Amino acid sequence: MGTAMGEGAAVRRATVRPSHLVLLLAVLIGVLSVSVDAQRGRGRRAAPPPPAPVTEPAAVDCPSPLGTGVTTGRVFCDVLTGRDPAEGVVITLPPHTGPVTLTFDLHNRHTYSEELIKAGRSYRHYTATIGVLTADNTLLARAVVQNEFRSAADLVDRVGGGAGPGGVKAVAPTGLEPIAIVIPEEEQTVSILGEKLAIIRADAAAPDNFTAPGRPIAIISNVVLQYRPAPPARGSTGRR
Repeated sequence: MGTAMGEGAAVRRATVRPSHLVLLLAVLIGVLSVSVDAQRGRGRRAAPPPPAPVTEPAAVDCPSPLGTGVTTGRVFCDVLTGRDPAEGVVITLPPHTGPVTLTFDLHNRHTYSEELIKAGRSYRHYTATIGVLTADNTLLARAVVQNEFRSAADLVDRVGGGAGPGGVKAVAPTGLEPIAIVIPEEEQTVSILGEKLAIIRADAAAPDNFTAPGRPIAIISNVVLQYRPAPPARGSTGRR
């Protein structure tokens, strides 16, 4: 009987040991997996953050520059009526990712006369309409500026480089309408063209309307772009 009990104990010991071995192997495999995952994690590079937004003056190709304001220092550009985007005020967009926001100030265009003010005949009510178009002549947005002129206090600024008193031009911006337009990502340039101008005079029975191509009908200034710069091209490291 003693021999039988001894053999039973030996069998029990033999059946316990493999379970311990399996448990040990499972623990070792788990440790190795964690170690490999950790090494892989250390080897991965984090994705670069998106570029920060940039706000800067726009590159403006103005076919009819009016001049620089003597008080504000702004550069004023005439907007001409027309239908061909290549003949408008062309704004080149820098390399960018995502949409671009174009902002500018829109003004009416007034020919100042001290004599008309003294005679009480200087009143004008202006309504100018312009369009912002893509290079393929797709209209992105229209903008309107409307204001009344009665005296020099209604001018935004005087423009230098003229033959008038103080060396200023007779034409000056009046009224100010802030404009903001979102440009789709795929566009590289946009153009600003005039559409129509309506002027109401105190001594006229009906407004004067102007739509003929090539006529300056409005003024823009303070042209600014807000965008995210395009990421550098792949493989471009700056090294030769």
